[in-house]
Amino acid sequence: MLMSFSQSEKPKILIIGDSISIGYTPFVADYFQGKAQVTHNAGNAKFTANGLAHIEEWLGAEEFDIIQFNWGLWDLCYRDAQMDRDKVNGTLTASLEEYERNLRALVSILKERSDAKLIFVTTSYVPKEEPGRFDKDAQRYNKVAKRIMRENDIEVNDIYSWTKKIHKTAGNGPDDVHYSKEGYEQISQKITSQLQKALAERMK
Repeated sequence: MLMSFSQSEKPKILIIGDSISIGYTPFVADYFQGKAQVTHNAGNAKFTANGLAHIEEWLGAEEFDIIQFNWGLWDLCYRDAQMDRDKVNGTLTASLEEYERNLRALVSILKERSDAKLIFVTTSYVPKEEPGRFDKDAQRYNKVAKRIMRENDIEVNDIYSWTKKIHKTAGNGPDDVHYSKEGYEQISQKITSQLQKALAERMK
C-alpha cells in the first residue's frame, strides 16, 4: 500500500522512509507535478526490521524508475518498556551490527525485486537534547550505511550536514528531530535536486 501524492502515467518515484521523509515528500511531489508520479510507502518505514517485514508489500507489483530509501533514525533510538524514548535507561532498537545486517538484506531485496535507480538518503541530524537518540550514533550509522551503498554502487544523498544547518532555524527545537513546514521545504530542495538529476539520466 502506498500514499500517493500525484497521479499520472509519468515516470514513477517511490520514497521509502521515516517521518522526516514523510515531511518533505509533499514538497517533492509538488516539484515533480506533471513530470513524475511520486509515492511514499504507507505510514512510517520505522526501523530496518520493520522494513524487512513490509518491503514486499511496499514494492507491490509496480515498476518504479527511482526508489529512494532511508532507515536509521528509528534503529538508533533507545526506548523503554513502554516504548517511550529514553537514552538513559532504554534499550537500543537495533545495534550497529543489526542495522548493518538488516540494511544489507534490504538492499539485496531492492536490487533483486526492481530495476529502478536506487538512492539512499542518510539519517538526518539529531539535536543534543533529543530524549532517545545520540547525534554521534547518527554519524556512526550513516558511516556504515554509506559503506554498504558504496559496495553496492548505490547513489547516496547525504542530508546530515544539510539538516543540521536547517535545524538551527527551522527545527522543532533542541529536543526534537523534526522540522517546521519551512524546514521540510528546505530539506526537499536537496532531495529534489538529486532526484531530478537521477531522473534525467534514467530517461535518456
